[in-house]
Amino acid sequence: MTETTRPTLLEFPTRFPIKIMGSQHPEFVSTMVSLTQTHAPDFDQVDLTVRESSGGKYVSATVTITAISQAQLDNLYHDLTGHPLVKVVF
Repeated sequence: MTETTRPTLLEFPTRFPIKIMGSQHPEFVSTMVSLTQTHAPDFDQVDLTVRESSGGKYVSATVTITAISQAQLDNLYHDLTGHPLVKVVF
């Protein structure tokens, strides 16, 4: 099977939340929104939830997109996990 024909359990389009965690940084949220919009141009910030850790050292952003394909999700995860401000994506 090729990358484009790999089976998936998801049915597209689907609403899909992605939680992104990183160290507290003034541009963390805006950068994550920008990266998300690169892969999901219809992403609306209404579908963004931001939380700081209790100590204020870390921040998480949950973005919920309307995913249209597994490839779209794979590419978004790849860009998010490769970004230097990001610690973990799930």
